[in-house]
Amino acid sequence: MAKKRRRFNEDAFNANGEDEDVRDDHVKLDGVVAQVFAGGQFEVNTDAGAVVRARLCGRMRKYRIRVILGDRVTVALSPYDLSHGMIVFRAK
Repeated sequence: MAKKRRRFNEDAFNANGEDEDVRDDHVKLDGVVAQVFAGGQFEVNTDAGAVVRARLCGRMRKYRIRVILGDRVTVALSPYDLSHGMIVFRAK
């Protein structure tokens, strides 16, 4: 018998076939990019007043979504270290 071959991770998709990108363990904050560093890192001033060092998430790198100084972004923070984050959305 031939083994069934998967083309994508079926666990990452819901019953409608839509992508589920919801992580309930991350804290999401909105902010503005204040500084751009080498290596794809950014300094984000959040609306809550915190300064966060953030990187682009993999999906934003994959689709080459550019983030520049002054952009409004959404940062996902780990509850274990609130000084580092991941930029998951760039506002238009």
